Amino acid sequence: MSDNRLARRLSLPDAVVIGLGAMIGAGVFAAFAPAAAAAGRWLLVALALAALVAYCNAISSARLATRYPLSGGTYVYGRERLGPFWGYLAGWSFVVGKTASCAAMALTFAAYAVPGFERPAAVLVVLAVTALNWHGVQRSVTATRIIVAVVLAVLVAVVVAGLVGATGTPGPAGVFGSGPFPTLGVLQAAGLLFFAFAGYARVATLGEEVTDPARTIPRAIVGALGVTLAVYTAIAVTLLVVLGPERTATATAPLAEAVTVAGAHWLVPVVRVGAALAAAGALLALVLGVSRTAFAMARDRHLPAALDAVHPRHGVPHRAELAVGLVVAVVVALVDVRGAIGFSSFGVLLYYAVANASAWTLGRRRLVPAVGLAGCLVLAAALPLSSVLTGAAVVAAGALIYLVRRARR
Repeated sequence: MSDNRLARRLSLPDAVVIGLGAMIGAGVFAAFAPAAAAAGRWLLVALALAALVAYCNAISSARLATRYPLSGGTYVYGRERLGPFWGYLAGWSFVVGKTASCAAMALTFAAYAVPGFERPAAVLVVLAVTALNWHGVQRSVTATRIIVAVVLAVLVAVVVAGLVGATGTPGPAGVFGSGPFPTLGVLQAAGLLFFAFAGYARVATLGEEVTDPARTIPRAIVGALGVTLAVYTAIAVTLLVVLGPERTATATAPLAEAVTVAGAHWLVPVVRVGAALAAAGALLALVLGVSRTAFAMARDRHLPAALDAVHPRHGVPHRAELAVGLVVAVVVALVDVRGAIGFSSFGVLLYYAVANASAWTLGRRRLVPAVGLAGCLVLAAALPLSSVLTGAAVVAAGALIYLVRRARR
């Protein structure tokens, strides 16, 4: 095992910003449409369910991160609490799931910023983010702080414009569920909306770079999750009031369509800029998290040993960052945004299932990890069938690779 260690440079505000940058990204601009298609008027119930699972995962991750403040997140927790195989499986699920997320973020950025040239623009933004991360995590945090501030301002403008100009729209009747409760649809919507929450523990994967991790990590995770839930609830209510569930489900750009229907046409270009910045911010944080997990797995030789390297000047895992950037650049040519959301949710839900199982072994306060584990498995199984089958096949392939390598050793 290598003695390479990363520098502790991230404060509590830095960590919260990274969590917000990972969550308040393209998910808020892209995930509500497929979720509304599945849950209909019960969209807020699905959002609450996704938030509950995310909360349980966040608390479990925070408890584990204070005990194991190392890069790698649940890869490290699973390895230490459940055994090498479960740690590896969590790391594999995270890397493949979040690689799909990176591709979705890059494609969303390109769709809003350079419509008609999505693929080349997506590749360029991935390479730009990789270069930024290469030059140090502090520069990434500075860029993320700016992006989060701009995106939050755009989302507040959407909520205000939508609710103020909602005369003649579906109105409050579209907000609350009515009729038969679509259990599978709500579970599927919650799984899809989980994609938009799945950045709250990004700071845990940066545990080796956080100052005073026992105090900083739990506060950063819960704080970032609380802010994000408040923002998402406001956006969901606005969409349901202005567009209604049916129109939200069919909208390609629901937030832009909501401000158009509300009569705030001038705000549409602002929403497009905000969406592009949000996707870029999420991509920035995602590449940070995936590269750190890849770095940790390389340290244990589950990934190529060449990735186990820290830049002597910038103090970042530069080879892992470069490898992740190049893989994502290739993936953007092969996937579409909605398919990537389902695949990513499947992989990340399995990742957090391992986190909750690991937290269960800590002994005290077992209700939260039990609810989190059950929630992760149920939401993963309820995702669209294509996402479940593809995700299961990729996870099984990773497990097979592990077992073959272990047998050879």
